[in-house]
Amino acid sequence: MPIVMRVAFKPASSIGKIQETVDLKTKKNTKLRVEGRHDPCVVPRAPPVVDSIVSLVIADQALQGGFIKPVI
Repeated sequence: MPIVMRVAFKPASSIGKIQETVDLKTKKNTKLRVEGRHDPCVVPRAPPVVDSIVSLVIADQALQGGFIKPVI
């Protein structure tokens, strides 16, 4: 039986554009500029991350359901 799911990722927060934010220490509005080189697209890294998380969840459910025995 196939496993069907929906996956969503939040946009990368390290875009090279000035952003509005809040300084948590002073509780005041401020502007944030991220310096340096950052990858704005997470799409190439998404499939292996999703595959790994799904594998962990399936293994966890199989352990909890008694379908596989835990190795101690």
